[in-house]
Amino acid sequence: MKRFAAALAVIVFGAQVSHAADNILTPAEVPLADEHRGWALQITPYMWAAGLNGRMSPFRNGPTIGVEKSFSDVLNNLNFGGFVNIWGRYDRFVISGDVMYVDTSDSHTLGPLPPPITGLDARVDTKQFMAALQGGYRLLDTQQFTLDALAGLRFWHISNRVTVSALGLSTSYGESFGWVDPIVGARAFLPLTKKLSLQAQADIGGFGVGADFTWSALATLNYAFSDHFSGSAGYKMLGVNYRRGGHVFDARLSGPVMGLTYRF
Repeated sequence: MKRFAAALAVIVFGAQVSHAADNILTPAEVPLADEHRGWALQITPYMWAAGLNGRMSPFRNGPTIGVEKSFSDVLNNLNFGGFVNIWGRYDRFVISGDVMYVDTSDSHTLGPLPPPITGLDARVDTKQFMAALQGGYRLLDTQQFTLDALAGLRFWHISNRVTVSALGLSTSYGESFGWVDPIVGARAFLPLTKKLSLQAQADIGGFGVGADFTWSALATLNYAFSDHFSGSAGYKMLGVNYRRGGHVFDARLSGPVMGLTYRF
């Protein structure tokens, strides 16, 4: 069940997804001098090498366990995963979508036990989907600086299944839960040179509607290879405190991020 927590911290590239979340990575915006009006659209597959710590109970009314994982602890249990972000703008109106999907498995053998059972094999499979949808308005729009105000929803859905095997027999139990968090935030973009820029984004949410509280913060340094392609590297933090219906998910994730943006 610790892998339930570790699943959130997984890093993978491209099609791997969806936070928190969310605005897990906002793509590096590369505005052109003559494009302050009209449509702009970009897509960013990315990686997040996050460590995790917190307390969680993936099964209803099950024991709450403490989890502390480095990024290297996660990869051995990864089956599939991915993160991708889509961002768009029309005039001063902006939209943002972020999706994550992670599938992990963790197996253990418990024993030795009294005969005739020599040991128990336990396997925990976890699947997690998270998507954040936000809309907003560009408050400041200059060649030197842009600032967007954002608001939207972050969706979570988590599925867990534990399978126990012994003496050629096995039994399993599965359970799923999910919630929706309202979020509000802001994003700032600062060009440094013609090709180099800084970007920062942060949000808060939950407010007791889904989670008691959730937050995220991201800062990246971006380099534009061309009008259509740019790369980003930076640091991302995400926190959430969800305690409802016998489930506990109180986690904080943090680590480096890298992304590749294609701008239409």
